[in-house]
Amino acid sequence: MSARIGLRKRIDDYVAERRRLGFQVCSRHTFLTSFANYVASQRHRGPLTIDLMVDWARQDKWRRGTPATWAARLARLRHFIRYLKQFEPDTEVPDERIFGPEAGRVAPHIYHEAEIVELLAAARKLGPRGSVRPDTYETLFGLMASTGLRVSEAIHLRDADVDFTRGMLTVRQTKFAKSRQLPLHPSTVAALARYRRLRARHVSTTQEMPFLIGSRGRRLGQPISARQAHRVFNALRDSLGWVNRGAHDSQRLHDLRHTFAVRRLMRWHAEGTDTEQMMLALSTYLGHAKIVHTYWYLTAVPELMALAGGKFERFATREGDGDA
Repeated sequence: MSARIGLRKRIDDYVAERRRLGFQVCSRHTFLTSFANYVASQRHRGPLTIDLMVDWARQDKWRRGTPATWAARLARLRHFIRYLKQFEPDTEVPDERIFGPEAGRVAPHIYHEAEIVELLAAARKLGPRGSVRPDTYETLFGLMASTGLRVSEAIHLRDADVDFTRGMLTVRQTKFAKSRQLPLHPSTVAALARYRRLRARHVSTTQEMPFLIGSRGRRLGQPISARQAHRVFNALRDSLGWVNRGAHDSQRLHDLRHTFAVRRLMRWHAEGTDTEQMMLALSTYLGHAKIVHTYWYLTAVPELMALAGGKFERFATREGDGDA
């Protein structure tokens, strides 16, 4: 195979196929092109080898120089390599653990209800005074806490995506190129309706406008960015001085999504609901590509493990009484 022509053509075909399946592939094409450039720079001829892929994975442009970073790059490349092998049978496929044990998911910070209340109260005090900015961020954080939305999903909502009559949210073209509808609690509907009324004092409402809007200068009426959302959250978090109970360096905005999932599971456990029957519904609500991502919460959070352990202990006690 010619590294300069054949490999690039295979990448183009792979990306085109992924696009036909509904995936967003712009960043993937750039990523794979960097691999093709590296192969060409090495003047490699013949089937792609594991050594070549490993050497490329170590060429992290950020120079982080960690096995976890190299493993992540190789994992993204592996999808394409498996595709390529059906056309080039001699292509070598790297093992998933070539850079050591695969890193597990890190336990999130699960917010106490009081912390969420403090966060929303702090958002209400944001400046500048008289602008829609404090209302926007209070609504953003409250919406994420009450629905488990990803921050990208929340900031890309259009006004037409919020149906106050049916109490329904439409999340379009999400992380996995799928859309879904989410029923909302009446209190969430009321909070969103209040924000819409406050927003109308600053900009005219149209169906295609972003639901959550920026407030400064030419950004008034434009969507807020994920970078802005994280920056505001981080500043409020640092000012509130919470104790970090997660395994990350500090509490994250994304942990509001984790908190929603965990609190829902804890409530089902407390109510005696058959959690196994409800996991698929929760996975669909959260927009997980695989239900295993939802099941992860059952083992990642001590509170859930304690509830599950208590349930098993009660079951074991009943079984023991029956044997007697």
